[in-house]
Amino acid sequence: MSARVIFLGPPGAGKGTQARDLAAEWGVPQVATGDMLREAAAAKTPLGLVEERLARPDARAGFVLDGFPRTAAQAKALDAMLKARGIALDRVVFLDVSREELLRRLTGRRVCRQCGTPFHIVSAAPRVADRCDKCGGELYQRSDDSSEAVANRLDVYEKQTAPLLAYYRDRGLLADVGGEGPVNRVARDIRKAVARTVPA
Repeated sequence: MSARVIFLGPPGAGKGTQARDLAAEWGVPQVATGDMLREAAAAKTPLGLVEERLARPDARAGFVLDGFPRTAAQAKALDAMLKARGIALDRVVFLDVSREELLRRLTGRRVCRQCGTPFHIVSAAPRVADRCDKCGGELYQRSDDSSEAVANRLDVYEKQTAPLLAYYRDRGLLADVGGEGPVNRVARDIRKAVARTVPA
């Protein structure tokens, strides 16, 4: 079974959840660069952080990279770093979700002002509209979840990612997986994709 996998997908595609579950199943770390960058000193580069993280003992058996690389240039730099360590990628999974569905998912998010509990007006609605189930606090929509902000994020992602997907497709590593529908079905499709042999 593959153990060195990259998860790519637009904001709201569900890659974090799927990457976490797969990493736990395989007993390898989920390396989520967004979390790492928020925790690290501003001076560190994403590749430097990834290299540092993959050098730890728990990543010897493999890893699931979540949301990195973001550009073709980063992908090439990552390849060079892995090659220097004698490591090869097994698969790059792209979670493909329609723009309409991404807008629905991202603009429907709400957060409690008091305790920070997240909700979703469609898939995880509070029992009482606009009120937190845990503490009764007011729910609000973050500014980056507004329709305009989400549409802009998706535009930037699409522009940035097209060359990245082409890069991995050309190398025979990319597996497109439909990211809509029941979570369990998406998970099954991902497991089928990562089990495929990569062309030599």
